[in-house]
This record gives sequence, C-alpha cells and structure tokens, in this order.
Amino acid sequence: MARNGKRRALVLSAVVAAVVLAGVGLYWFQPWKLWTDEKVSEALPSTSALPPAPAASPSAGSTATPSAPAGPRTVAQGGLISHEHTTTGRARIVQLPDGSRTLRLENLDTSNGPDLRVWLTDAPVKEGKAGWHVFDDGKYVSLGKLKGNKGDQNYPIPADVQLADYTSVTIWCDRFDVSFGAAELA
Repeated sequence: MARNGKRRALVLSAVVAAVVLAGVGLYWFQPWKLWTDEKVSEALPSTSALPPAPAASPSAGSTATPSAPAGPRTVAQGGLISHEHTTTGRARIVQLPDGSRTLRLENLDTSNGPDLRVWLTDAPVKEGKAGWHVFDDGKYVSLGKLKGNKGDQNYPIPADVQLADYTSVTIWCDRFDVSFGAAELA
C-alpha cells in the first residue's frame, strides 16, 4: 500500500513539473507567433499639423514669394537582408520638414517572434550566420518594439541621436539575442 502511495505522489509530482515546464516553455518561445502575422500599414508621418511659418514681408519692389516648406527627405536607406529568419523590405531614415527624423520600414516581411525590437546600430551588416549576433556588441539605440512583422511602419528617432554614429538597422530578438534581419544604411 505504501508503495502505491509513493508511486502516485511521484507521478503527480512529475505531472505538475511537466505542466510548469510546458507553461514556462510556451511563455519563453511563444510558438504560436510562427503562425500569426501582424500587418501594419502606417503612412509616412507628416507635419501638416504644424502652423505655417510666418511669411516674410516683401520689401518695396520685391517679388519674393514665401517659400513652401520642403517635404520629407530620405537621408539614409538600405535593403533588409535575412539573418535568423527570412526578412525582406527596405529601411529608410526620413527627415521631416520640422527637422524630426523617422526610421521607416517599408514592405517589411519577416517572421513574427517574441520580444522583437527595432535597433539603430554601429555594427556592420554581415551575410549569413556571421551577422546573427553582432548588433549588441557595440553601440545601439532601441527605437521600440516591432509593431508588426509585415507592412509599412514608422519609428521616431530621438532628437539627441547622432545619425553619423549608426550605420545599420536590425530587427532584433531581445529574448534570444539574435538578428532576424538587418540593413546597411547608406
């Protein structure tokens, strides 16, 4: 009888341990993200909400007309290459008429995953496995969580970020310290 009780307690302990391990594994790996896509379709931000700049009053006999604010300007760009997961699309740094800057991912197509971030980095973009883990070795700035694994999306770049210090962008899986894909910015 005592033997059956010990066996039952052992089996119950094993079942509880298996359930706990399965729960931790599901939280950590989030395998359902392999089969779900999050599509984002953001337009390029505009500064149309800003009040128009005051027009200079023309001096007598002058035919000067107020200049229209310049539109968004691409200051760097590059095509995304695959690392840990197949990744395609384009990354652009766009300066808006008000001087603010945005990293824009266009036609992004990558796998979904846990804890994906968008980083500007100083690391060189390397093809294949050699490029999977280089982006956290040097200088980087996180622009936030990846909004979706497909589509067009914008990430504001803080005003104090010196763009000359950053030469690439990566879709970084912070949970597993690996790049899903990256682009050299030129």
